[in-house]
Amino acid sequence: MTTLLPPDFADWLRLREPADAAARSAELVDAVRHRLPAHRPVVVHDLGSGTGSMARWLAPRLPGPQHWVLHERDADLRALAAAELVHMAADGSPVTVETCGSDITRLRAADLADAHLVTASALLDMLTAEEIEQIVAACAGHPTLFAISVLGRVEFSPADPLDARLAAAFNAHQRRTVNGRALLGPDAVDATVAAFRRREVGVLVRASPWRLGPDQAALTAEWLVGWLDAAVAERPELAGAVGAYRDRRLAEAAAGRLRVVLHHADLLAG
Repeated sequence: MTTLLPPDFADWLRLREPADAAARSAELVDAVRHRLPAHRPVVVHDLGSGTGSMARWLAPRLPGPQHWVLHERDADLRALAAAELVHMAADGSPVTVETCGSDITRLRAADLADAHLVTASALLDMLTAEEIEQIVAACAGHPTLFAISVLGRVEFSPADPLDARLAAAFNAHQRRTVNGRALLGPDAVDATVAAFRRREVGVLVRASPWRLGPDQAALTAEWLVGWLDAAVAERPELAGAVGAYRDRRLAEAAAGRLRVVLHHADLLAG
């Protein structure tokens, strides 16, 4: 998978990290604990790790010594992850971390042979059907926790007549073809569940929505601008109406009057 990350992408990951942490399913973390071996270091492979937010969130919620392998192609993001390592598990046991410049869409089962758990966060919607098949085939022998995958549903309060049209345009943009890659966007969760079940691997799916209100006004504004830019890129005919909509929504966010529920799902396989 070849990507060109914008220069402010790391800032976006940092801004969204608290919302991701609040949204991820605690129920699935409880289920993960029962799937991990006792009395030995647990090896966790995190796919598309970015700045390492999944390790920072999950490692302190799991007991026992852990070793995390962070798979991230972008060298700058790997450097940021290495600079902010987590060092302690839930019971005070040590946590060690290494970074790896893997192309996760080319992973094989052998690459994850030592894994007791495979994780990812905010990844699936950026993949194609073929890439998900590849990743699922590599993960199928291990418990696998994929968190914060978009579902294509967003709720605004107060509502606006343009909300539905913009959401449809954004979802179409998420399903666009980039360099020959047909992204799944909001269809990725269903495709991933189906891929595991074809391999007779059971899957639990739980909701993990962002709930953005006055305390998340900065994140709401940043997300909204990106959401609108993507919608207009997909449906240029919306550009004339979006300017006033953007100004109105940003003013509502700044005044603490805008609330957004952005629906995601977490899934645990194996």
